[in-house]
Amino acid sequence: MPRICQVSGKRANNAKHIRHRHSGQWKFRAPKKNRLQLPNLQKVTILTPTGKVSLTVATSVLKSPEMAAVLSGLKPIPKHWLTKPTY
Repeated sequence: MPRICQVSGKRANNAKHIRHRHSGQWKFRAPKKNRLQLPNLQKVTILTPTGKVSLTVATSVLKSPEMAAVLSGLKPIPKHWLTKPTY
């Protein structure tokens, strides 16, 4: 399963993990390793007139007014939300 938000398209971000030591001689410098910053994804089930729809959504998107309108039934679910993301 890809770790991508189906609504906003958020995905992992590359970053460096720098451990503890930030100064000193060249041979004692801090090791820098690559790491991934993953989005906070949650499974959400939305009830529609045709049935249930399961989405993988980032928590920042869950707080948005557009998502609140869809969850309350004021707006229909956009078609591009229903497609499964791929890398």
